[in-house]
Amino acid sequence: MARLYSYTVPLDSDLVDAYCVLQKGFTDQFVYYRKDAPRRYMGLGRCIALSSLEDTDFVNQGPSDVPAVMFSFNRFDALNPKSADEMMQAFPRLRFMVPELVLIENEQGRFLQVNSLGPVYQGRVDRFLRHAAEAPRRQRRSISYRVMPDSFEAWAEEMGASLACIDAGRVKKLVPSRRQAVVADSPFSSKDVLLNLIDGQAIGTVFLYRYGDVFFCGCTPELLIRKQGHDVESMCLAGTAALGATDEERAQIANFLMNDEKNRTEHDYVVRFIREVFDRNCYNVDIPATPSILELKHVQHLFTPARANVMEGVSLYSLVEQLHPTPALAGLPVGEALMSLREIEPYNRGFYGGAIGYVDAEDNGEFSVAIRSGVFDGEAGWIYAGCGIVAGSEVDVEFAEIDMKFQTILSAFQGD
Repeated sequence: MARLYSYTVPLDSDLVDAYCVLQKGFTDQFVYYRKDAPRRYMGLGRCIALSSLEDTDFVNQGPSDVPAVMFSFNRFDALNPKSADEMMQAFPRLRFMVPELVLIENEQGRFLQVNSLGPVYQGRVDRFLRHAAEAPRRQRRSISYRVMPDSFEAWAEEMGASLACIDAGRVKKLVPSRRQAVVADSPFSSKDVLLNLIDGQAIGTVFLYRYGDVFFCGCTPELLIRKQGHDVESMCLAGTAALGATDEERAQIANFLMNDEKNRTEHDYVVRFIREVFDRNCYNVDIPATPSILELKHVQHLFTPARANVMEGVSLYSLVEQLHPTPALAGLPVGEALMSLREIEPYNRGFYGGAIGYVDAEDNGEFSVAIRSGVFDGEAGWIYAGCGIVAGSEVDVEFAEIDMKFQTILSAFQGD
């Protein structure tokens, strides 16, 4: 049995400023940063990788009783036989990654946590605290880049194959995706991309997984599952339209979205799926019968929250495995949709659309879906976005919807 020591102390510095100073010494980096709430975790280095939490003895040290924090980045379709591109292949296949150093901000405050396979001594913690205290105010920087447009004709073929699967009765819904190559004038910086997402106008949860020089990052609006004690939350997010330029236009588009049969059908598939998973694992399930509107920077979505109390013995990661991928990411039925996407999509998505998040030693944590994202190495990168297809979906409309979704990850290149 592995024994992990975690020494946690209060942190007076700004979390992101401290990260910018401390990250220089680490090539492995992990970030899960909610912009709307103090649930922010920034990990540096790798202490150990774990396949299970059950075979680990966690020992807390230090003045703050904060359990060890682990990160987990999971691929969209881990069994896809197609090879992912070289950037995605560079990441190892690991379940729980324990960083050497974790910067934490939650409802109790800000903390610095040092993890080790042996007892952590005070001097090591003090060194990190000293560097964090000396951190200057961070500065954003724009990244000069160009996008290599993908082919509309190729998308039309992909749409045609998707609609053929639906017409044949194989699936009721499918979620194909597009990717575009991006090229920078100088190497992409994971720190700059991260800061532009955190301090920019993107709405949602910012995530980053860096391994050596290659990194995967984005800002997602889509929560998969959150667990705190016996309380769990998820969200049904499906059905998309433009945001609109004025308050009046936004209201008109939202009204259309609420009453559009195609979008409501697509949304209802996700609601039913999440309700089924919650009914198997939870009690006091609360999922409203009618969706509401979630406004983001570039688009708006149909949104239905889901809350419940989880049964004894049901772990956070078991819920992740049952919920992912939802029909919002793959289609319905999920298994047949995954098989169809393997045939239709010309590439393996890797982490795009995967379940990414954190879990602590007490089995509390949060996972989101890695959409509005990209992978980068040196001056090259790929950005990803997708859309839900049902009977009656139109090729040009869905192409334009994905273009709107690309804007979130493209905003990561825009500094002050």
